[in-house]
Amino acid sequence: MPHRVVVLALDGLLPFELGIPQRIFGRSLGIGPGGTGGKLYDVVTCSVRPPGPVRTDADFAVLVEHGPEALATADTVVVPASYELGPVFEEGRLTDELAAALALVRPGTRMVSICTGSYVLAAAGYLDGRPATTHWSSADHFQRTFPQVRVDPDVLFIDDGDVLTSAGVAAGIDLCLHLVRRDHGAAVANEIARRTVVPPHRDGGQAQYIHRPLPEPQFATTTAARTWALARLERPILLRDMAEQEAMSVRTFTRRFREEVGISPGQWLTQQRVERARHLLESTDLSIDQVARDAGFGTATSLRQHLQAALGVPPTVYRRTFRSSAGASR
Repeated sequence: MPHRVVVLALDGLLPFELGIPQRIFGRSLGIGPGGTGGKLYDVVTCSVRPPGPVRTDADFAVLVEHGPEALATADTVVVPASYELGPVFEEGRLTDELAAALALVRPGTRMVSICTGSYVLAAAGYLDGRPATTHWSSADHFQRTFPQVRVDPDVLFIDDGDVLTSAGVAAGIDLCLHLVRRDHGAAVANEIARRTVVPPHRDGGQAQYIHRPLPEPQFATTTAARTWALARLERPILLRDMAEQEAMSVRTFTRRFREEVGISPGQWLTQQRVERARHLLESTDLSIDQVARDAGFGTATSLRQHLQAALGVPPTVYRRTFRSSAGASR
């Protein structure tokens, strides 16, 4: 019998995420001696109520043909994100209706969340003491709401055996492809990725998609030094050079800088150079060597090391992700 995947549709759901399990699991076919084999997964969608309409965050509802009893038949349960989680999001507790539905899940069933569907798994206790992720914009709130969960906001997904969580939106595709790969091997996963026109595996994590603006200083005593440094990022910049712009000792300047910006001058310089490199990779056809020089990293090796540390991907992969031009220099 095909592995049964039951997708739990909650009011306020995101239609895109609801469709991911059907698109990935529902199209997964075995590879037999003569080519394509049989169906590997049986995907059904259920509600916490009897069959009927479920609200979405769009201007339409979806008609769900199965009630919560379908959860009792699942080998894998997938919980997509919803914008109407109510006390699950606000207080970290299940509603009576949702608790009753999840009580039907058999012990040993594989539990999967997409984006903020992780709140449901955490409120139900599935993530207690375990690593998990969610959309980067909700990670801090998620950690405060569920301090017993070990939250990693940088990864695209986490596989902790029988419980798996993914980051925001498209990371649900990454996680579902990973499950196909885990269940049936790379050849099957690669074929469904090819049919879906997505990469079989994405490099890096959420860090490459997060915009981190510089924190606003509460009082400006090192502004001139930062302005001076930003105008010459491509050149060597010493700590004493920045301190001289404010007529301070290195020690005083370093202390004031941390008070204003929250990090050391060296860390700030690296952040600004990474941002400069990102901009150049996205908007120009400069070679990687030239990007490294213009961003102040000096060499392509240094640029790769810093971009890998900050974003989880090397420059060529970052450029490939964010540039539509196939002719961009590699």
